[in-house]
Amino acid sequence: MYWDQLSSKQIAALDKNIPVLLNIAAIEQHGAHLPVATDRLIGEHFSGLLNKEMEDRVLILPIVAVGCSDHHMDFSGTLSLSHNTFAAVVKEMIQSVLHHGFYNILLLNSHGGNQGIMQVIIEQLGFANPNAHILGASWWNVAKEELLKITETGPGGTGHACEFETSLMKVIAPQLVHDSQIKQGANVWAFPSVDGDLLTGPKVSFYRTMKELTPNGVYGDPTKSSTEKGLQIGTSVTKALKGLVLEMYSLKNRKHISS
Repeated sequence: MYWDQLSSKQIAALDKNIPVLLNIAAIEQHGAHLPVATDRLIGEHFSGLLNKEMEDRVLILPIVAVGCSDHHMDFSGTLSLSHNTFAAVVKEMIQSVLHHGFYNILLLNSHGGNQGIMQVIIEQLGFANPNAHILGASWWNVAKEELLKITETGPGGTGHACEFETSLMKVIAPQLVHDSQIKQGANVWAFPSVDGDLLTGPKVSFYRTMKELTPNGVYGDPTKSSTEKGLQIGTSVTKALKGLVLEMYSLKNRKHISS
């Protein structure tokens, strides 16, 4: 169910145990072949697939489309919020949800640059709302084992505007994929401990701008993308998200546990 498609009366009547999902995304460059809305469209895609699977068992909030993308600002079209602004928007949306009695919250992330602040948000909201359960997941992590079986590009191949994101966009909005512009990423390696991608994360954190990582804005290998892979990714991530949402139903309101 979509929060903003229900009436106030309908929302008030819902079981407050239902997991409430908030997509957090980004509007930023994705090379020459994908639109700047890629992360938003992917987040909405997964939410839509999940909604088809379990419409009356999950409640989906309006997406937070613009995220933390300062590291992409060297490329035209990128929009970015500061960490403080982004955190304030997300936290105040969730506080509104908690005010209405819901207590199982899932942040579903579709942008790498949101991961750090997402963890901070979870810790701050969790501390301030001890009766609630605040979870966070990036789509590429929630189904990592299955996604590793799909990729053909190996380490460094699934990073940004890559094999996976391009495959998904070929399913979601093929008219927005510029096939003639698809090129391998210009990955710039630094040193082994900080190099990685969506599926093989680095050992340590290290800040570089996206232009330092890849001058053409693509990190990975979108030449190996396909509609078939996009469908496989969608199925794998949706299955994992469905399992996570069902697990959340076992998370009882801590207020009830303590009383």
